Amino acid sequence: MKASFIFGTRPEAIKLSPVILEFQKDSSVQTHICVTGQHREMLDSVLGVFGIKPDCDLRLMTQNQGMGFFLGRAIESIDQYLAQEVPDVVFVQGDTMTVLGASVAAFLRRIKVVHVEAGLRTGNLQSPFPEEMNRVLTSRVADCHMAPTEAAKSNLLKEGVPDGDVYVTGNSGIDALLRVRRMVAQAQIKPDVLGKISFRDDQRVVLITSHRRENLGGGLTAICTAIRTLAANFPSTLFVFPVHPNPNVREVVFPMLDRVPNVCLTEPLDYFSFVWLMDRSYLILTDSGGIQEEAPSLHKPILVMRDTTERPEGVVAGCAKLVGPNSDAIVEGATILMTDENSYQTMATIENPYGDGRASERILAIAKQRFGAQSSGQGAR
Repeated sequence: MKASFIFGTRPEAIKLSPVILEFQKDSSVQTHICVTGQHREMLDSVLGVFGIKPDCDLRLMTQNQGMGFFLGRAIESIDQYLAQEVPDVVFVQGDTMTVLGASVAAFLRRIKVVHVEAGLRTGNLQSPFPEEMNRVLTSRVADCHMAPTEAAKSNLLKEGVPDGDVYVTGNSGIDALLRVRRMVAQAQIKPDVLGKISFRDDQRVVLITSHRRENLGGGLTAICTAIRTLAANFPSTLFVFPVHPNPNVREVVFPMLDRVPNVCLTEPLDYFSFVWLMDRSYLILTDSGGIQEEAPSLHKPILVMRDTTERPEGVVAGCAKLVGPNSDAIVEGATILMTDENSYQTMATIENPYGDGRASERILAIAKQRFGAQSSGQGAR
């Protein structure tokens, strides 16, 4: 079996890296890696942490290109790549424009598509935008669906995906998190955080991330207003906000928060450092998808600053709370967790519903069972 992994963003790289490493250990599988460079610097940083080198770099990202323009270039470039490499199976992960482009290109070449982290749904094509569309359309052309949870599998079955094509594996992002956490512990050093962030060993830290497209504008302004209020109410707490490189994020965050004494705005952190900082934090405020999955393994309560989430398992279990990009709700939720120890411990001690760190092993075993007998290079559906 010749397996091609196609991805382009930091989240995809994080969640596919442990899968790739598992595949590379198996001599019966020929593993090929193609990246689009949708997130250039952040992508390269993650691959460096895991020691993974792409076999093909399409370098598709250009300045200020629109989503439609990128998708068109991705389909065309990936089609050319597939014509040259002719893999038996293409692996994609998640819900990015790279995922949709690779899935369409592989489908048109009659190459089988395996969707890792399949079945996440909000039921609203506008939220998250355009990720919900990307994953719904990818499910329509995928041959094999690696669902992280039973709820994700149920979503796919309701849409008519055959039961025999859906497998519950857990989320490979937990595999990545636990692997990097072990690396941090074994190194017995603090990653490159202290050069950017200064805090006392006993100081409480609240970690914030926000970059979601549907929060840009009024939502992000409300989030920054909440952080400013919390910083004033808890002056001994440090609020750390690694700021996404998107100008639409930076143009709101820096003017509103840069001069708040106990708010630390940093450039994006490498994944190694970010895992260390998550582990060091007391509480996490985020609109990210992946962090919703990772934080419970570190026993960190999460306030999800979105109106909807395609990861409801954490909310149902009680380790996450959906507060929306709503200033009052964010302040209220964070204040309770920072002043009520019982409420904090109730959220912090819940077992992670998203995975146990063995998803990569399951994905390899399923792929070999489904596609292992195929002759390498045939590329036929």
